Amino acid sequence: MKKILYIVLDGLGDLPIKELNNKTPLEAALTPNLDSLAQRGKTGIVYPVAKGIAPESDIAVISLLGYDAHKYYTGRGPLEAFAEGLAIHDGNLALRVNFATVEADGKTIKDRRVGRNLTTKEAGALAKEINSKVNLSNATFEFKNTIGHRGVLVIKGMRSKLSGGITNTDPAYAREGVFGIALVKFENFVAESLPMPGYEDLSAAKEAALLLNEFTRKSHQVLHESAVNKKRISENKLPANIILSRDAGDHLPQFPKIGSLYNMKFGSFVQMPVEKGIALLTGLEIIDVPSSSGHLDVDYPIWSKVALNSLKKYDGIYIHIKGPDEPAHDGDFQKKKEIIEAIDKFFFAHLLPKVDMDSAIIAVTADHSTVCAIKAHSSDPIPLLICGGNIEPDGSLSFSEKAAKLGSIGEIKGQDIMPLLVKSAQE
Repeated sequence: MKKILYIVLDGLGDLPIKELNNKTPLEAALTPNLDSLAQRGKTGIVYPVAKGIAPESDIAVISLLGYDAHKYYTGRGPLEAFAEGLAIHDGNLALRVNFATVEADGKTIKDRRVGRNLTTKEAGALAKEINSKVNLSNATFEFKNTIGHRGVLVIKGMRSKLSGGITNTDPAYAREGVFGIALVKFENFVAESLPMPGYEDLSAAKEAALLLNEFTRKSHQVLHESAVNKKRISENKLPANIILSRDAGDHLPQFPKIGSLYNMKFGSFVQMPVEKGIALLTGLEIIDVPSSSGHLDVDYPIWSKVALNSLKKYDGIYIHIKGPDEPAHDGDFQKKKEIIEAIDKFFFAHLLPKVDMDSAIIAVTADHSTVCAIKAHSSDPIPLLICGGNIEPDGSLSFSEKAAKLGSIGEIKGQDIMPLLVKSAQE
């Protein structure tokens, strides 16, 4: 049995950009190590969940691990809340949230991410105020900040169970069934939560929507008066004065453990709460990695060293690198290109010389395309390369969206990758 190194570069995919000579950031980036892997193996393109779906990271990662997201997914809220140690029982309402900034009217959104400069200390102080000063009618809640502007919220009804079949207050995301879908165009106002189509007559959904709207109003009042935000305003920073909520769920997913599916022991290192939640619930053991220093030339070599050491303990490792996604959400194609180059130079360059390619299978792909032109996830396919072991090269010369379309793997779904890797490891 060969070892598996499964590396996912968050938001890697993109579309051609005029300023990059009509190349994508990946195509324009200098990536000799990724290109060498493509030359040693096979490439193809992947629709993470299915054609026509612009997935959020959660359903994409679930699919990339070989699960049918349509069957197991119960909402992003439960995944992230579970990862943060919040208790979730059936009938509790769990949501992923963002601190954001609204104008004086309390409705018009100025920035969905508070300028991306809300510190953990500030967010923690704001969360403490919300938990101590907000009271809901007929419900209790627990609010927790996670990373930067992000957080989780769990609401527990006092009289009855609540339903996750409600719409978001964050207008940038819609819901198609239980799936969260990133929108390219939306009205930039805080939305009122309502029961989703099909849940209109369900009292548990009506109550859940009412409670979320009540939380949004009351937490806004607390945040508006917070000393933390007054200090931010005095420093010419945006105040974190509203909570935008999305992707509600009312119970945890029940995944069959990944070890039982493939008879292999997998470890993972991940950066974001949603990935941690998926890893814990699917049985991927969490590998501890030092906190980020903020310097890619320091962090990525450490990650490569951790990966190499962990291969001794596990049959396979899932590595999720956030890097390319954030600048793409900001429309910064140049920074996205630079981060891709840094991953190649400081992660892969340190990793590959120490991997025995005859006894390992390496896969590199993404969880979705994050397109700089629209600053959002899209339904465009992502590139995939697989090499090592007994895999014969297919003539691919580079790793990119364009080159992958010519590869011998062809078009596959994200759910197909893991079985392909396990089969290759057994040959």
